[in-house]
Amino acid sequence: MVRSKVGKKIIAAMSGGVDSSVTAALMVEAGYDVIAVTMRLGNHDTAEFDDSKPNCCSLEGVEDARRVSRLLNIPFYAFNYADQFRKSIVDYFVDEYIAGRTPSPCVMCNKDLKFGKLLDQADQLGYDYVATGHYARIEQDAENGRYLLRCGVDQQKDQSYFLFSLTQDQLSRAIMPLGELNKNQVRKIAREYNMLTADKPESQELCFIADDNYKRFLKDRIPERIQPGSIINQDNEKLGEHQGIPFYTIGQRRGLGISAKTPLYVTKIQTTDNTIVVGELQSLMRDSMQVEDLNLISIGKLESPIRAKVKIRYKDSGSMATISPLGDTLAEIQFDGPRRAVTPGQAAVFYHDDLVIGGGWISK
Repeated sequence: MVRSKVGKKIIAAMSGGVDSSVTAALMVEAGYDVIAVTMRLGNHDTAEFDDSKPNCCSLEGVEDARRVSRLLNIPFYAFNYADQFRKSIVDYFVDEYIAGRTPSPCVMCNKDLKFGKLLDQADQLGYDYVATGHYARIEQDAENGRYLLRCGVDQQKDQSYFLFSLTQDQLSRAIMPLGELNKNQVRKIAREYNMLTADKPESQELCFIADDNYKRFLKDRIPERIQPGSIINQDNEKLGEHQGIPFYTIGQRRGLGISAKTPLYVTKIQTTDNTIVVGELQSLMRDSMQVEDLNLISIGKLESPIRAKVKIRYKDSGSMATISPLGDTLAEIQFDGPRRAVTPGQAAVFYHDDLVIGGGWISK
């Protein structure tokens, strides 16, 4: 639902895609004083961008956002956040893989850039809100005043998982009008406006990696930090050699370069001795995990165990679990049944039906 704030000033974050284009149009329709802002994030890859794969770092995206802004008759600005993007997203991405964890750069980008730097920019310009093209819904609890985050109506596009780390202040100043729509409706609106972005394909997940090949990206960026090592089984028997710890993730089966009578999966990544541990499917199952850096949205504090559906990765359908506090920012999660490939570095997000309770980062 679009909060009607006639006369209020809002920044529409525009990437040059159809979602952000329609978001800006809906903000104009709702009566906001709108300016469009594109974040120039820079090219942090050594490879040339593939023009056939739309991404939020390209000049084409900036120009598409500019053209849509002209169509909507709203001011357009492009701000250079390349240094911040490199520090908060690219360096984080590389460091997590070096540490044997699997990063989630979209969560960090939302927290530090789209609702971090962009809100700082709104303050400097005297603007009240930031509108984005996320498929999620924000509402305010009438009883306690807390801002709540709910899944988008379009379950195939729901992006609430990537927004779990937003604070109450950030949520109070965020507007996500696409949460009530599905993708077909969004494209229909874009066509009604004759937007050149109406049929633009989806952008790639890793916008800063030109060919979607993160292994090539890491090889180019940190060749000295990628060293071969041993692949061992649960009994410490060496089965083969790995190509470098950053190239592996928990649950991986393909590309191990070893043969066995039964399928083997990566079950543990040991950075201390540069070793990959593999095992059969059963050894990949986990009954519990710990999460750190908790951020709670629908409640102020986790004071006692609660029941919730927990997603351990974006495409996970989630499963019921008991979440118990181990401190203000740490919790233990006991699953009702074993979960496969619990992966350190990924986000764990807690849900009650379509309501996001909060979440944290899987630590062990």
